[in-house]
Amino acid sequence: GEFWPIAAHLDEKIAEMEQAGLLGDKLFGTDYSLRLYTHLGAGAYICGEETALLESIEGKRGQPRIRPPFPAVYGLYGKPTVVNNVETLTNVPLIIEKGADWYKSLGTADSAGVKIFSLSGHVNKPGNYELPFGTTFRQLIYEYGGGVTDGRPVKAIMAAGASSAIIVADDKALDTPMDYASVKALGADLGSASVIVINDSVSMEWVINKTIHFFKHESCGKCTPCREGTYWMWRLIQRIERGEEVEANTRLLYSVARQIQGKCLCPLGEFATMAVTTAIERFPQDFSLAGKVG
Repeated sequence: GEFWPIAAHLDEKIAEMEQAGLLGDKLFGTDYSLRLYTHLGAGAYICGEETALLESIEGKRGQPRIRPPFPAVYGLYGKPTVVNNVETLTNVPLIIEKGADWYKSLGTADSAGVKIFSLSGHVNKPGNYELPFGTTFRQLIYEYGGGVTDGRPVKAIMAAGASSAIIVADDKALDTPMDYASVKALGADLGSASVIVINDSVSMEWVINKTIHFFKHESCGKCTPCREGTYWMWRLIQRIERGEEVEANTRLLYSVARQIQGKCLCPLGEFATMAVTTAIERFPQDFSLAGKVG
């Protein structure tokens, strides 16, 4: 795993709860038993996909399963299994304590509650900010993130980390509320809300070189479109970086990315293409294209 200190801290807290009688067998004089365990993987990005995570816990290679059956029917060791993100579970105690109506009073009508926005990139104060849904990109970047480094203009935003479509950071985008429906209207997804800010000093060619390399490395290799598609996208972006037939190779790169979409076993392959296609569509000048693509 990549989170040894956090895992050790969790183990300490689990031991404290067991000693206090909050975890274990026959809790509070009832027949109800509850135990918590930490299970360290090998740091594979693919294990963020729920069935790959279950495979890893079972001691197998972290690769997605074919679905159906879904984990709620056939999950860990063949038993019905509920898989939740940690962020989801951290909201549960407050909802139990203060009620669903209180929680729904935060955020927007369509996206109730709060979200942890992981802000990175060209900002003065990167970090994790827990804010209500509906907070705008401008507020996140300038009020909480301390503005853009070197005072440069924002060129683009990736709302969901490396797996995100690239948003042109005009005034409309900056003033868009960060909720699922509003970000979708910009041609992107909020997803994990790992917001990456990109200033005007960076070329989109450089950006997608980084995202392609990441997904090529993290592909589990189980399905051909993702395994071969990310490899060939990487080969093409290397040619573009070397200045080899830039326009032809950029258009071929775009075509390869589009061919991957909708054909993969899990979302990772699709995620690998989002920055590529939207960068080429929305920033053609960064690829020296004579006309728009897409």
